Formats: sequence, structure tokens, C-alpha cells
Amino acid sequence: MIAMAHTDVKQHNMTNLPWHTKIVLALLAFLPLFFVISALGTKLGIWGWEIGLLALTMGAGVILLGITAVAAVVSLIIAVRTAPRRNPVLATAIVGLLVPGVIFMLFLAAGSNAADNPIHDIATDTANPPAFSEETLAAREAAGANPLSDYQTPLGQLELYRDNVSPELAVKSHAQIITGRKDRPAPLPLGGANRAEGVAAVAAAMGNMGLIDIRTDVEAGRVEGVAETFWFGFKDDVVARVGDQQIDFRSVSRVGMSDLGANTARIEELRERTSAQLGSASR
Repeated sequence: MIAMAHTDVKQHNMTNLPWHTKIVLALLAFLPLFFVISALGTKLGIWGWEIGLLALTMGAGVILLGITAVAAVVSLIIAVRTAPRRNPVLATAIVGLLVPGVIFMLFLAAGSNAADNPIHDIATDTANPPAFSEETLAAREAAGANPLSDYQTPLGQLELYRDNVSPELAVKSHAQIITGRKDRPAPLPLGGANRAEGVAAVAAAMGNMGLIDIRTDVEAGRVEGVAETFWFGFKDDVVARVGDQQIDFRSVSRVGMSDLGANTARIEELRERTSAQLGSASR
């Protein structure tokens, strides 16, 4: 009976929270729903990535975070000045401040990451990047993807970057930016494997990474696949060129300017998985 009475008291306290606490709770409940809808709406094609990422997530989403933080500050001030102080009210206000703060920090980190990764087309061979097949080029065009950039042309001369990069970056080409990276991806030596074995190893590695639309051309020494992000459904095209001595990789995003380092990380993982596949095949 005592335990039941204690539970009833707690439920009573929760259902009789002050109006300002209820507002904070409602905003905290709406935040994840808003961001999920923004992302999945893009993935399902309900709206374009400019709306889902820029207008909703980075635009309206930031405003919503600010409203939540202001509401939490107001709630905290009222809770501190009201006697007796109630722990659920104070805790809700504090959480209402912490959640937007953490998300704001994530946004700032993403902005810093974008500055460190100003391009979205990465290859292990900057003099002669692996080429995509006509099928992939057609798929990119049908999707309204960014045009592939010439690796030797300075960013300031490319339409996509012309008005969106600093003067320091405007004079640098894709080749210069990639070769200047500390984590620049490297080609993978074939070792004792032949071209057919290299193609099979890359295709298996892409499959293990969850890439889709994997296509192989042993005669051309080419393997292609498409990587898709979970939430927004952003697609990146990946190609590997298997030569007589080594395998070169290239990963290119279809939209946006910065890839936040995703293409470099993908090439590195694909390289490691391909190397493991070649090692398994040689045993």
C-alpha cells in the first residue's frame, strides 16, 4: 500500500508540472521527430537535399534549438525563484539546455569538418583519376548530380566552387588539396594477384561494406558501386581501377561541396577490405 501511494504521488507530481516545464518537455520531444522527418523526407524523395539538409536541418532546426534553449532558460529561472523547488522541474530545464547545447556543438564540429574537407571528389591517383563508366555517368546526370571536376583546375575556376571558397582555396586544384592531406589515401599494390582476382576482391569488399549496384568489368579492370547514407540517403559513386600493378580508388559525392571526410574514409576502408580479400585469396 505504501509503495502504491508513493507511485501515485510521483505520477501526480509529473502530471501537475508547471506550464513552462510542459513546454520544454514538448520541445524536447519534438526535436528528434523534426530532425528525423527532415532526413527521411530527403531520403524518400519528398523534398530535395537543399530543403532537407539546408532549409530544415541547418535552418529551421537551428531556430528550433534556439527556441528550446530559451524556453529552458526561462523555465530554469522560474523554477529557481519558485518555492518549494521541485526536482523534476529543475531537471527538465537543465536537460532542455544541455540537449540543444550538445546539438549545437555537433553542428559546429560539422562546420569545422567541412572546412577541413572542402571537396567531395577523392582519388588515389590525382594525375589520372579512375574513370566512371557511361552507365554511372548517366545515373549521375539523371539524379541531377554535380558534374565531375577536372583535378588540375583551380577551384576558383569551377562553377560549383567559384563563389563559395576562400581566396586561399580558390587557387588550389583537387589534385593539390588531395596531395596536401595528411590522410591522403594510397593505391593498393596487387602483389601476386592478377587483374581478375583484383576485380573480384574489390567487388567482394564493396559488398561487405554495404555498397549497392556493384558492377564489374574485368576486361576494363573496373569495379563500381554506390554508397548511400542511412538518414538522408545521400549517394556517393565509388570506382576502382585494377591495373597490372596496383588498384586505384575514387569516391565522389553526388551533391554538396564538402563530403565531411566521408569519401577519404570510405576509400581507406575499401582499400583495407580489398587487401584482406586479396590476402585470403592467396592462402
